[in-house]
Amino acid sequence: MEVTAVASNPLAAGVDTLIVSLFERGNTPSGVTGTLDRKLGGVIGELMAAGDVSGRAEEVSVLYPRGAVAATRVLIVGLGPANTFGSEAVRRASAVAGRRARELGARKVASVAHGAGVSGLSLGEAAQATVEGTRLGLYRFGEDAGIESFTLMEEDPGKLDALRDGVRWGDAVAEGASLARDLVNRPANVATPEHLAEIAQGLARDHGFRVSIGDRAWAESEGMGAFLAVARAAGHEPRFITLEHDPSGGKEAPLVIVGKGITFDSGGLSIKGRQGLESMKQDMAGAAAVLGVMRVIGRLRSPRRVVALVPATENVIDAFGYRPSDVLTAADGTTIEVISTDAEGRLILADALVYAKRFKPRAVVDLATLTGAVDVALGNAAAGLFCNDDALADALASSATRTFERAWRLPLWPEYVRVLESDVADLKNSSGKPSGGACVAAGFLERFTSYPWAHLDIAGVRAVDSTEGYKVKGSTGFGVRLLADWVTRS
Repeated sequence: MEVTAVASNPLAAGVDTLIVSLFERGNTPSGVTGTLDRKLGGVIGELMAAGDVSGRAEEVSVLYPRGAVAATRVLIVGLGPANTFGSEAVRRASAVAGRRARELGARKVASVAHGAGVSGLSLGEAAQATVEGTRLGLYRFGEDAGIESFTLMEEDPGKLDALRDGVRWGDAVAEGASLARDLVNRPANVATPEHLAEIAQGLARDHGFRVSIGDRAWAESEGMGAFLAVARAAGHEPRFITLEHDPSGGKEAPLVIVGKGITFDSGGLSIKGRQGLESMKQDMAGAAAVLGVMRVIGRLRSPRRVVALVPATENVIDAFGYRPSDVLTAADGTTIEVISTDAEGRLILADALVYAKRFKPRAVVDLATLTGAVDVALGNAAAGLFCNDDALADALASSATRTFERAWRLPLWPEYVRVLESDVADLKNSSGKPSGGACVAAGFLERFTSYPWAHLDIAGVRAVDSTEGYKVKGSTGFGVRLLADWVTRS
């Protein structure tokens, strides 16, 4: 779908569908919707008075203006109450309006930037949210959006630069999130470690990133015993992916983002139950999000130096697979007693976090579908945020609030690490008990850090079972928008 911004009167747009908006409990339509109402002889006001059009959040009404304006049809989408309005309302409204337009067979769609100037929302922010919501709401795995063009319109030419900037950001962020969704939605026999490496190489070609792909022999040379143990039984060869965007020429300490890339998780010898096993192709959602963030960074030509690390492998079973009771040696020499082979994500991340030290990072953030425990604690409303640096935690929490990819800070207390004490190694990879599982896993990871670090456990927010707002059934691409915002503002 081609997305553009133009300085033009929306009511003069010769498209098959024009999208305008309306707040709930407004006395009369205002802005472009008010002008449309006057051209239609007050019909929108009459529909409001009759209760047929209310402005209720995500309500979509269809009008056929019969030549009163240039568009063939007009959709009026509700934004909800003005006093609780913000970017999230714009994203959700834009998504449902875009899908309704597609249902009606629309090919060329124009829209206003919904709610600009209300509740402190700038035109650029409104434009970004409108484009994000529309593109994310129209997402279909394996298919195009179904709409050929989407044009955001603002009549005042003096505001065109702000409109274009918002459109540019919204389109880039939505493209990155869509890449992450595609990767997670692909079957595990397609989205293999080799496939993730190919995607990374494509990003490097498209955006001028430095890229290196480590294989099994490379990981052995780096002493990555934890990563290699998980990969020991893998049918598809493991890959350790490094992507670097460095406009500073090495002068700036980088932000490092790390994504767990378990492309299928059987649990290993600590095998999972049959129910829900098909969803374990989603265990690389952290890796997918990191690659999606790099797509955004490349498109926006971010001035920040960013390094992405993706340890990628399957966690499956064969005669060479690692076992409970094995003792592994991570890249920094830490020995790890294996209690559960289904606690594999923290093992591959441990070696990745050790590897991150060589970049002398300003901060490191990892994303991982790490524990079912975080889903029990927070459900699908938020990711679990663990952090050893308050300033970093505050910055990530602010980005989470702005993007509505919400994250809730959970504790990194010594009590959670004490349960990992081992008689035969420096620590265990699991307590073997469900109590405090997300906190215990985060405490394990912290052992391998020596810099400002945050961990986002995204197990509960990686996917949804049904479509609502701009979240389409399947992968959510969680983390792309949050981390793109954080990188931009760091």
